[in-house]
Amino acid sequence: MKRSLILGIVILALVVLIGAFGYFQFVVKPEMVKGFIKAAGQPPVTVSTETAKTEQWLPKLPAIGTFRAVQGVDVASEVGGIVREINFDSGHLVTARTVLVQLDDSVEQAELKSGLALLKKAELELARQRELLSRKNTSQTAYDAALASRDTAAADVDRVRAVIAQKSIRAAFAGRLGIRKVDLGQYVSSGTAMVTLQSLSPIYVDFPIPEQELAKLGIGTKVDVKVDAEPDKVFEGVVEAIDARVDQATRNVLVRAQLENREARLLPGMFANVDVVSGGPEGVVTLPRTAVTYSLYGDSVYVVVEAPAGDGKEKQLIVDRRFVRVGEARGDRVSILEGVKAGEQVVTSGQIKLRPKAHVKVDNSQPLTPPAKRPLQ
Repeated sequence: MKRSLILGIVILALVVLIGAFGYFQFVVKPEMVKGFIKAAGQPPVTVSTETAKTEQWLPKLPAIGTFRAVQGVDVASEVGGIVREINFDSGHLVTARTVLVQLDDSVEQAELKSGLALLKKAELELARQRELLSRKNTSQTAYDAALASRDTAAADVDRVRAVIAQKSIRAAFAGRLGIRKVDLGQYVSSGTAMVTLQSLSPIYVDFPIPEQELAKLGIGTKVDVKVDAEPDKVFEGVVEAIDARVDQATRNVLVRAQLENREARLLPGMFANVDVVSGGPEGVVTLPRTAVTYSLYGDSVYVVVEAPAGDGKEKQLIVDRRFVRVGEARGDRVSILEGVKAGEQVVTSGQIKLRPKAHVKVDNSQPLTPPAKRPLQ
């Protein structure tokens, strides 16, 4: 009985001890930790900031365009034949009416000589009939027949000369030639493209604009154009024409601008990023792109503000999360239409560690710098 009693007391003591330990570990200790954290306060998060500022931006309408030559053709022959001469080099500049390719015209030259001989004979016969008719020694019918023969012979000569001219393929206008597509001795049929000819200065760029933006456009409106081949250069031009109708499928209207291209850096078919300058400079509030957190339910920024003053406490900084309406982006900056005012301090790095009303410490000793070349969007 004594042993059973002692064993029961020991077991009861162990149960009480384990229960007390568990209560301390899972109830008392967490409350103590929360109290210590509340008393000590969480350490502030280190962030980089930048002040929102007002910049003067020209309002622009972005568009995607394609370059087109003012005049551009594929030089082809009207008749078939063997290539006898090639009088150009690929990529060279030529003037109007320059003979580019000469097809073999030996048969036509022989026909021309025969035709000229027949024409001379017909002219002599016509002169003889005219003389006889003036003396009343021939009939009007004989004279008319001689006149018709002369006219037929002259027409045959003109036809052969036209065929000979067609076998001299000339440049229709001044411009730059492309890559040669024919060789000496090659037979070409009518319509075969031999080389492309493009007039490159000036040059057109065609681009679509939504119909709701038509009021902002007009003949002479300035455009700025960039190309992937020279991303750091801006080519300036003006709107030359606006299409007379709106595309029913896209509700866009085609616009054509003209640019100077004296150095021939812009080529037909090139991709163009077009900005139509649609007004005078306007003041906009801008921030670095890194300051904006984009999400499906809204874009937001963290604005650094002073925490409410406490009794005997020194001044502290906290963040206020604000939803903003983002406008146009240019380079590494973006315009803010609503939500932030000029002069407010906005977090530009370290947002991932923040929550609303979190305490922060500003450190701008190592600000973020944009890359030399921003990635394509």
